[in-house]
Amino acid sequence: MHEEIIIHIDDPAYLENLYRRNKSGFKESFGQVYPDLKGNKVAQFWHERLKEESEAISWGSKKELLWIVLGILVAGILAKIPEIFSVDEEFFYSRNISFIVLPVITAFFAWKNKLSLNAISILTGITGISLVYINSLPGKDTDTLILACIHLPLILWGLLGAAYSGPDLLNWKNRLSYLRFNGEAAVMSVLIGIGAGLLSAITINLFLLIDVHIEEFWGDYVAAFGLPAIPILGVYLTYTNPQLVNKVSPVIAKIFSPLVLVILVVYLVAIAATGKDPYNDREFLMLFNVVLIGVIALIFFSVAESSTKKEDYSGIWILMLLSVVTVVVNGVALSAIIFRISEWGITPNRMAVLGGNILILIHLLMITWKLYQTATKKAALEEVGKTIVVYLPIYMFWTAVVLFLFPLMFGFE
Repeated sequence: MHEEIIIHIDDPAYLENLYRRNKSGFKESFGQVYPDLKGNKVAQFWHERLKEESEAISWGSKKELLWIVLGILVAGILAKIPEIFSVDEEFFYSRNISFIVLPVITAFFAWKNKLSLNAISILTGITGISLVYINSLPGKDTDTLILACIHLPLILWGLLGAAYSGPDLLNWKNRLSYLRFNGEAAVMSVLIGIGAGLLSAITINLFLLIDVHIEEFWGDYVAAFGLPAIPILGVYLTYTNPQLVNKVSPVIAKIFSPLVLVILVVYLVAIAATGKDPYNDREFLMLFNVVLIGVIALIFFSVAESSTKKEDYSGIWILMLLSVVTVVVNGVALSAIIFRISEWGITPNRMAVLGGNILILIHLLMITWKLYQTATKKAALEEVGKTIVVYLPIYMFWTAVVLFLFPLMFGFE
């Protein structure tokens, strides 16, 4: 982004579009190149604008605030559907919990980015088809149904990414910005959640002191609307105030990357020492894969956060070593699932995990190679980010296969 700002410094429309696509990245990059642009009138304008914005919290326009309030009300009402229409809670929440918040946020970004009617129709159509499909699947605790419920949020997350990226969806930098935005919004949502939890505890206990029990009311109404409000507000505040967490997120990534690297190495040694293995222990294999996904998410987040900063080669080496260790972890998990398939045959769960692990292994190898090139100064860190995001549609394709085809392939079992 540094080069784009310098090249287009005399093109206000381009700079404004660049800023709207990635506010936090633009502010960071502009702050680094501004000393070389001080004599430029446009640069001086942007300097004053960004300085003013960073000093105060923005709550957005009245239209945006109204939209968010209505979105929270809609999400809360959706969360109350089982109670309003006497629907089985287990049936409803297991299949529809991701429809409570994600489509609301998707609609917000579709509105903000002024997507075309065709684009909105496609997003609405896929969401509607997914909604009807997941609620039409037979059974209650079948493997294919559980897999479909697990993979459905990923499809909706992909639609959210399309709305966030706007008309320029094919631009890989927009997708990298989306990954970075996810990490920052998650941090903001956690902070809001902590505050909401403290508020709930204080309020309930204050009323208990005067022998007034509001626990049921608080859970049925305040929490029903408050819980969906947390991610919606987290996304909105991150969107309108990227400066609030854009310095916290890199610190989190910088602290946890080396810690996770050490823990993973110790964990692998401990597995060998204790004799515990994922080959014959199904629960252990599942936990192993959860750890793997978590580490990959950390790598993605760290690269996305670092891509707009000055290259820190010590941090890049740590990320590369973490990727190498994660490849080993993935290799163990992949060999375990192949062993289980050869011993006990193919099941929907084993096939889903096998496909996912193969895709992850290929992706990790690509990322590791790019990180090595960056660490040895043969490639820019930006190339690592590109390697991450151009592969994301492949994950979406596999997710769609598991969601829509697996129930048919395995007879809804």
